[in-house]
Amino acid sequence: MGATLLEKAHAKINLTLRVLGRRADGYHEIESLVAFADVADMLTFQPGGEETLEVNGPFARNSGAVADNLVLKALVAVRNHVTALKAGRFLLEKNIPVAAGLGGGSADAAAALRLIACTNGMALDDPRLTAAARAVGADVPVCLESRPRIMRGVGELLSMPIDLPPLPAVLVNPLVPVATRDVFSRFAGVQSGRDLADVPQESGYLIEFLKLHDNDLTPAACACAPVVGEVLGALHALPGVSFARMSGSGPTCFALFATQNEAQTAAQKLRDKGKNWWIQSATIGPVSGSA
Repeated sequence: MGATLLEKAHAKINLTLRVLGRRADGYHEIESLVAFADVADMLTFQPGGEETLEVNGPFARNSGAVADNLVLKALVAVRNHVTALKAGRFLLEKNIPVAAGLGGGSADAAAALRLIACTNGMALDDPRLTAAARAVGADVPVCLESRPRIMRGVGELLSMPIDLPPLPAVLVNPLVPVATRDVFSRFAGVQSGRDLADVPQESGYLIEFLKLHDNDLTPAACACAPVVGEVLGALHALPGVSFARMSGSGPTCFALFATQNEAQTAAQKLRDKGKNWWIQSATIGPVSGSA
């Protein structure tokens, strides 16, 4: 057996999300500025031996059947493109809420692909790995390198990486799972109407830029889970908040602050209110995949 490897599967944050329309196959075309938070699941890999997956951590119970986990689907997808693939045992620590609009499952699958690539001497831009990522799910390709980018299409069209500044943040999930398909089924077709271009790289200008670009799915998510509106209201009321928005199809929302100390203080203030919510201070922006 080879040495045990460890990868972080970072939470994906949709800083913006514009729905451009529905395709003939039922999927929706989107345009989204995506970044990653330093909040992460942890995926351990032991090369060699029986191919298994064990899931633990605070959100393991909500992560569904092991056989349906995207980590194993990623392994199958790579094997469809690579003969004599070296695999092994996975251990997934679920720290990110499930069905949360944070791309947790996709990030887990991308971490598995990175571990498999390392074990098999494959580069992250290997076409076989890219094809496997696309086969597993729409969000997996952008999670493969976990760098800020603009996603288009159904997620398969990615811009070059964008250098964003570190953004101190508070993430809040009301622990009410919201299915992406349900949110899209409630989407009324109202679009924010602004193309993404020339993303600023200075934090102050970036905040103003983000205010001009919405998350089109917010009303639909609030219709599915009214608590999303409550979370957004609580974030907007925090002292020092610069900006607050829902991520992805929800229900997780985030607020941005000028400093990490302000973010940590705000997170504690929310915890003191006694809500049964997942509340986490974080930094959104540059992240490191390996633990």
